Amino acid sequence: MSKPVNDAELHEIVQRVVHQVMGTSTREPAVPAAPSPARTDVSGRKVVAIGADHGGFELKESLKSELSTLGFEINDIGTNSKDAVDYPDFAHAVAQAVGSGKAWRGIMIDGAGIGSCIVANKVPGVRAGMAYDYSSAVNSREHNDTNVLTLGAGLIGVNLAKQIVKTWLTTEFAGGRHTSRVDKIKSVEKKYLK
Repeated sequence: MSKPVNDAELHEIVQRVVHQVMGTSTREPAVPAAPSPARTDVSGRKVVAIGADHGGFELKESLKSELSTLGFEINDIGTNSKDAVDYPDFAHAVAQAVGSGKAWRGIMIDGAGIGSCIVANKVPGVRAGMAYDYSSAVNSREHNDTNVLTLGAGLIGVNLAKQIVKTWLTTEFAGGRHTSRVDKIKSVEKKYLK
């Protein structure tokens, strides 16, 4: 009879599978990227801007306690109820907080996560990515150095969302071959900032 696998062992197995699927080696040391400006509060904790529309409100409230437990300062952009609102307003505000340096990272939740991702990517300095599982959270950080995460409350549950957020916030940009690609993303953005 095999022994049960603990959380740390399960995490290691998942990481190995993700690296195999992505074609990277778990033995390759990640080359740290140049640190991005990290807005911190008076205690030195990193600030995470979080927002949602009415469809993401409940998930946003659940994730706020997770962020606090992880030691992040929270900048709650809204909405503050389940009354109908327009996701572009809140996605824009979250992205502006990150793009202006008022927040280290941003998280936006709507029904599917797609529309908010589109809006956030219009803000200079923002690289938003939608994540729907562990692998997409890791990939968006390691390969794309995303600084805004969008989630679809109608597509994922609370426990999966917490895993995605924790993974996304703690995964470092891998640098190396990905640095030139992220630089190309930035250069495309600069062409339209006239």
